[in-house]
Amino acid sequence: MKRPLALLVNDDGIFSTGIRVLYEHLREEFDCVITGPNKEKSGIGKALTVNEVVKVEEAKLYENKAYIVYGTPADAVLLALNKLLYEKPDIVVAGVNLGPNLGIDDILNSGTVGAAIEAAVHGIPSIAVSYCISRRFDDNVDEALQGDVGLKLSAKIALVLAKAVVDGGLPKDVDLLSVNVPDHRAGIKGVKVTKPSKKGYPDIHLEGSGGYRIAKWDLSLYPKDNEDTDVEAVRSGYVSLSPLNISLTSSLGDVCLKRCIEIVEEVVKRIVA
Repeated sequence: MKRPLALLVNDDGIFSTGIRVLYEHLREEFDCVITGPNKEKSGIGKALTVNEVVKVEEAKLYENKAYIVYGTPADAVLLALNKLLYEKPDIVVAGVNLGPNLGIDDILNSGTVGAAIEAAVHGIPSIAVSYCISRRFDDNVDEALQGDVGLKLSAKIALVLAKAVVDGGLPKDVDLLSVNVPDHRAGIKGVKVTKPSKKGYPDIHLEGSGGYRIAKWDLSLYPKDNEDTDVEAVRSGYVSLSPLNISLTSSLGDVCLKRCIEIVEEVVKRIVA
């Protein structure tokens, strides 16, 4: 039987540990094509490159076909869909993002989620997966995550959800799933279906030489919110599964999500127990 085709993309850069581990898991069940920006493009949302030529290099990455895009994550998705792929992918999986993507601010700002949204706009089901580790933007977190159990769990969750979506489709009025996996070192209790927090960022810029910069990203930056939000689910040790549509509203009541939750809970129990 012909295997389904998955397009893998991220915003941490195509050489990131997160996309490598994602590929290592997805290749078990999918034919994969890897694409993404040539360097980190975090916080760029669904931006496209304009008034510049976007260079693309075909390469072998982890012995698999890959396209290095000198642009944004959304550029990478659009170019893959319209110029690079030999057929339409069955699913787009974005990640594994190194750091949280929680709340409406992150959904609008994240390049990883932005890539998934770009795919959804073009009618392709998509999943954005983020591993909610604490990071500083100059800490070489990629090297530190080699062999990390939580990163592998995030990729395994991406695999089982991708299979479920390709086999059964997304629930009605859901175009993409945003998944946030807690840092496994703090313990993982289970899975919750959530809605994105609507509370915006606090003051996240630090003053430095010549101006201001965002130096770190962790759960302490997110304001406290209701228990049913993605922020509080992750803060409480639960994998957050947020169904989204491209009108940026969520649908939480569809019974079709029940099986997805059960699948992820099974994976969490096997790997973290």
